[in-house]
Amino acid sequence: MEITSATPPGPPPPRKTSRAGDRIFLGLSRGSGILLLVIMAAIAVFLTVRAAGALSKNEGDFFTTFEWAANSTPPKFGIAVLAFGTVVSSLIAMLIAVPVAIGIALFISHYAPRRLAAPLSYVIDLLAAVPSIVYGLWGALFLVPHLGGLYTWLNDYFGWTGIFAYQGGAARSLFTIGILLAIMILPIVTSVSREVFLQAPKMHEEAALALGATRWEVIRMSVLPFGRSGVISASMLGLGRALGETMAVATVLSPSFTIGKSLLDPGGGTFAQNIASSFKESGEIGKDALIASGLVLFVLTLLVNGAARLIIARRKEYTA
Repeated sequence: MEITSATPPGPPPPRKTSRAGDRIFLGLSRGSGILLLVIMAAIAVFLTVRAAGALSKNEGDFFTTFEWAANSTPPKFGIAVLAFGTVVSSLIAMLIAVPVAIGIALFISHYAPRRLAAPLSYVIDLLAAVPSIVYGLWGALFLVPHLGGLYTWLNDYFGWTGIFAYQGGAARSLFTIGILLAIMILPIVTSVSREVFLQAPKMHEEAALALGATRWEVIRMSVLPFGRSGVISASMLGLGRALGETMAVATVLSPSFTIGKSLLDPGGGTFAQNIASSFKESGEIGKDALIASGLVLFVLTLLVNGAARLIIARRKEYTA
């Protein structure tokens, strides 16, 4: 008698079902992504076409000229001062805001008691929604008059470097703009970083505590490595706002097309501030010239976001 062992039947193969809701959702998602790319391309084409007319009539070098006389005959304008002011003020804002934001986010997520963490989180989220013109008015009426002491201190101890030399006068400089932008982007960077730190695996933290690690060692070994990509993303969000901030900068800064040796010298300018202050009085060529500067800011923003994506993509643990 031959005995054969019959293999138990396996699970039935899954049926390929396509519900109408899934198809609609897929189509809407795909269409939204395509629409976003089309809008970005349309913006780039519009800026390029309008900028080409002004650049063809420009008598100066667009990248190195320290002058903006787009309404004169012949027009002569350049973005050297605007590019310098935009980049420098944004870097100052990032150097001030990012470390403070990380510290606040860690305090709320891992140090503060729950009764204190909830109100602090609410206040930070509320500050992120304050309009920029409110920050600008506060900066012009309160921040500028009270920065004289800080400027004097910087001149006394670091004036020998030349970067922080102060000759007196109103504190309407790129350094003041950097401080104001840091205050503006601080809530955004803090909110995103806080949410990322709260998502750190609790098992990793508990394991580190069980091995005798202190609270700071837990944060250094478990929380910060996990949230590094989120902090980078939050910083890029803040940098994007700092690069394109308009009303607050236009309210505080004393614009001039000069680049001072010191960050405390009044004057300078940014792309967004120049567009806001010059657009109303500009003629046809002047408006096209402002659009050309806007195209540079558009490209600069894309490069910053692309660089952030490359930094995150280089680490496999970020993209997992």
